[in-house]
Amino acid sequence: MNLIKKVVKKYNLGLDIKKGNFGIEKESLRVKENGELCITEHPKVFGDKLKHPFITVDFSESQIEMITPVQKSVESAYNFLKNIHEVVSINLKDEYLWSQSVPPILPEDSKIPVAKFENNKELEEYRQKLGEKYGRKKQLLSGIHFNFSFDDEFLKELYELSSSNLSLKDFKNEIYLKISRNYFKYGWIVIYLLGASPVVHETYLQNCIDKMKKFTEDTYYFENIVSFRNSSCGYRNKDEFYVNYESVNKYVNSLKGLIDKNVISSPKEYYSPIRLKTKNTKEILNELESNGIDYLEFRSIDLNPFSKIGIEKLDLKFLHIFILFLFLKEEEEFTEKDYFRYLKNQELLANNGNSKDFKLICCEDTETSPKDYSLMILESIEKELRDIDVFTEEDNKVLEFQRNKILSNQLYTDMVLKDVKQKGFVNFHINQSKHALIEIKKNQYTLKGFEEFELSTQIILKDAIKNGITFEILDREENFIALTKNGKTEYIKQATKTSLDSYITILIMENKVVTKKLLEKAKIYVPKGRNYNDIEKAKNDYRKYKSEIVIKPKTTNFGLGITIFKDDFLKEDYDKAIEIAFKEDNSILIENFIKGKEYRFFVVGDEVVGILHRVPANVVGDGIKNIEELVFEKNLDTLRGNRYKTPLEKIKLGEAEKMFLKAQSLYIQDIPKKDEVIYLRENSNISTGGDSIDFTDDVLNVYKDIAVTASKVVGAKICGVDMMIEDISTPNVENNYAIIELNFNPAIHIHCYPYKGKNRNLGEKILNALGFIDNI
Repeated sequence: MNLIKKVVKKYNLGLDIKKGNFGIEKESLRVKENGELCITEHPKVFGDKLKHPFITVDFSESQIEMITPVQKSVESAYNFLKNIHEVVSINLKDEYLWSQSVPPILPEDSKIPVAKFENNKELEEYRQKLGEKYGRKKQLLSGIHFNFSFDDEFLKELYELSSSNLSLKDFKNEIYLKISRNYFKYGWIVIYLLGASPVVHETYLQNCIDKMKKFTEDTYYFENIVSFRNSSCGYRNKDEFYVNYESVNKYVNSLKGLIDKNVISSPKEYYSPIRLKTKNTKEILNELESNGIDYLEFRSIDLNPFSKIGIEKLDLKFLHIFILFLFLKEEEEFTEKDYFRYLKNQELLANNGNSKDFKLICCEDTETSPKDYSLMILESIEKELRDIDVFTEEDNKVLEFQRNKILSNQLYTDMVLKDVKQKGFVNFHINQSKHALIEIKKNQYTLKGFEEFELSTQIILKDAIKNGITFEILDREENFIALTKNGKTEYIKQATKTSLDSYITILIMENKVVTKKLLEKAKIYVPKGRNYNDIEKAKNDYRKYKSEIVIKPKTTNFGLGITIFKDDFLKEDYDKAIEIAFKEDNSILIENFIKGKEYRFFVVGDEVVGILHRVPANVVGDGIKNIEELVFEKNLDTLRGNRYKTPLEKIKLGEAEKMFLKAQSLYIQDIPKKDEVIYLRENSNISTGGDSIDFTDDVLNVYKDIAVTASKVVGAKICGVDMMIEDISTPNVENNYAIIELNFNPAIHIHCYPYKGKNRNLGEKILNALGFIDNI
């Protein structure tokens, strides 16, 4: 057992060894529905590609690059990549993200658009030279880079416990250099297990097509190929050269020498399967010498056409434990000869790995098939992790996933060959892209890894990703976040509580009595009513109310504690409604019921950016099921959930609903007639199971002006105005409307994902009001 393993085992650092920093970079080409490369500019909807932290371009305007921020787990990195991929996919217009590493149908080389950077001509010139040197078509080969580093605290503790004579910087460098050297030896397994690019379209580089066999009418391949991207015709340097991985200084000097001799133009042109990286990428060679290695970049990973986002989570988890294996594994001598031999091994495996006769040099220089050698390595990974007592059920699941690929002959490359043969190269890959988009759209409102947040907050975060705004989660339970862009930071709670509104404005809107008084002074119609602080006094005033009243708490939001009586009502029902309201607050309002339909106006600044008519919770009869069963069935809709994490809320059958049914002489066991609509509440809040219907383009401007004025009366920049309107088609407002409530924390998700109507993009409207984006 080597020294590192002894220290890890002796001091129980096994769990810490799995801590780390993870990042993913993924390139994807934009394509038309017919499989042709899109040669248009990078979509303007994503803003400045030079400054965008998540969505930019690689070599070409056609080649989108998605970059996750550093995450503390593989799961989080995977989820963030999924979110970026979904944001990009949904915002492309009549385009798709190509599901394959090798390019689609290509135009002639000169028509492939090199990436443009208005404020950085150096980047443009670099790409132009790459296009001239390698051909633009080769530069379109796309893939995934997996970035990894150990947790800094773990490395510091390991260093102190190892009693090393090295400095901490050199100790860390040695760890990452050892992993790199081992990756040269064993990294072929990544190509074997994750390779998924066995064929190329006939429009690819002619000098490569000439070396290959015809596979289908419009595709070519190397017989027994595993990964074209990693093959002799794939993404590799034009010349063979040696880079020394013995130390950081030797690595840096190797690259400097190659640059001086014009073999490569910069460290970025070193197309190694693994690269040493620093956080500051501008002067990477100087940074490596001064501050050492920050992380490793693993570059041999093909896009997987069978995954919606190009990579499976279990494959990413395999990469992680494989890196741990490279760290724990005893290292053998690594010479210049080994460097070339292992690189050649990877190339030959990529070209010929599916041949029954192909062998790799294994232990003690014995020849072994990739299949048998892979199974041996998987066993070794398990052994190394068991030796330090960190092998888990999840690790076993990850290794079994890889074993099953091997033993059942279900390697990705075999599956791609089969589907391309049956369906055609373009049809198979474009259909994979289309199917992925369909699946994304089914659940597009959910932000992966943030599902416990209110949906309105998820929308803000998703729009932040789209617009290149970084974010920090300050308090998950409170939906408290910080957004930052170009040095500007804003704090947001629950999507609409921002610095735009003062504390006193929120207090005014929270207090329905104060709100009514201010609106009345401004000559805005509000319902007449009384305020009660005593439950017995409220009950005793039963005689004063004949019909058509609303009983509600003074300060609550989301429609909680509200009861509406449109017709005559019994004393016992009145008392029950009083009790329900007092459960939510120690003060209640009893107001006249205003006729008409209720509309929620969402005001941002001087503009109404969305209007919804909210239909009260209801079910439609089928003549067979009772009301309770119909509610259960309607709640199965995936759009319905709980606690504002889905576009619609599940319908409840509580006291308020049963009282409302009783007022209609109905009970939950009653069976409605076919197509009969049964309402379960009078109030139409989405939070109590209502349906949302967009009316933004249907309501006259005069009512929008009233909503804006009402918001200004209380000093609100972001406000939900609940207005009853009897006839939205008449400009005569007198006796036709009344504002029943102002909301200081209006939900935005109901305007973005209405039950019927269009997405009003309120997340971006708020980001615009906060000064983060323009021109929406």
